[in-house]
Amino acid sequence: MTSDAMRIAVIGGGSWGTALAHLLAGKGYDARLLLRDADVAQAINTRHENPRYLAGLALHPGVRAHVVAAEALEGADVVLSVVPCQQVRGVLRGLRPLLPREVVYVSASKGVETGSMRTIAEMVAEELDGLDPRYAVLSGPSFAAEVVRNLPTAVVLGCTDADLGARLREVFSTPGFRTYSSTDVRGVELGGAVKNVIAIAAGLSDGLGFGSNARAGLITRGLAEMSRLGEALGARASTFMGLSGLGDLVLTCTGDLSRNRQVGLRLAEGRALADIVVEMRMVAEGVKTTEAVHDLAAAMGVDMPITDAMYSVLHDGANPHDAVRELMTRELKEE
Repeated sequence: MTSDAMRIAVIGGGSWGTALAHLLAGKGYDARLLLRDADVAQAINTRHENPRYLAGLALHPGVRAHVVAAEALEGADVVLSVVPCQQVRGVLRGLRPLLPREVVYVSASKGVETGSMRTIAEMVAEELDGLDPRYAVLSGPSFAAEVVRNLPTAVVLGCTDADLGARLREVFSTPGFRTYSSTDVRGVELGGAVKNVIAIAAGLSDGLGFGSNARAGLITRGLAEMSRLGEALGARASTFMGLSGLGDLVLTCTGDLSRNRQVGLRLAEGRALADIVVEMRMVAEGVKTTEAVHDLAAAMGVDMPITDAMYSVLHDGANPHDAVRELMTRELKEE
């Protein structure tokens, strides 16, 4: 990778993919955004705006949108994938014939695959087996609209290759977008995934009027759940006290731009989950991730009571008040 002439293919034209393409184009990189909607692509290329996901926010004119994968990927030094977690495997299969060996593949998606209980790193390893991809994950507390507006943001880039991680953090860093690096890929990924489950719980709690005490309790105990699962799967406990753990957890549990928090708020209004999912213009990863993390915790024998409660509300139709009552009346123990 050489800096000035670097070509970066950003896969996924949602709010976060668009924001990252904007950030990279602003650094002078050849940022190519691959998306499916030709009308949105035209708007990005001519009006420099993503009217579907970031309406009213000006994008850097260097962002070039494509709907043909071969055009976006041609000569790419880095592939940055920003697609919903449950779509990652299918996207990988479609892109594989276009990818070179040892491709630098950076994921900015968050979640765990349902059914297989695979993290995104594991899906990439499976689907790109034989290509020897060099993998990294970008995560942390970062609302897309604030990044486009160049508001101060700090994130973390997980990469088991410390030297590659150090180079990639330079690629993504700007005066308004500070990027740290970590070799704990598993911890960075799991923090970004599990926090969405807890964010739905926080939104539900706030929507039901349970107050600030309850939200603080959910954040704190949610962090404990996240750490337990991560350590059981080989991650470092310290990672969950960082940007991809505590940082992202606080943001998504308290910020009203959080899609997962919005799911919880709407559930509290008595809305049906199916209707909420259809009405939301962007994917709330926590809905599917709740199922995957619930199954993963059961398989690993890890106690995750908030996740279990959210699974019962989202997927078994449990009454939210009953779920909270069960959480509050569990056997007392040391913290």
